[in-house]
Amino acid sequence: MAVEDRVRSPCVSICALDERDVCIGCQRTSDEILRWTSMTNCERKAVLGKVAEREQEVAL
Repeated sequence: MAVEDRVRSPCVSICALDERDVCIGCQRTSDEILRWTSMTNCERKAVLGKVAEREQEVAL
């Protein structure tokens, strides 16, 4: 798979974990961040779905 076909990281270079072990910048857990480079596109899309849910929780 070409690099340009891979699902991009949601990293925004604001790297700090909160008390829930979730990055305040990209809303991924530390485990998701560590595993990102070895994930398939399907796995990455699933993480991005969780990221969207976490962003909604923070917005409330």
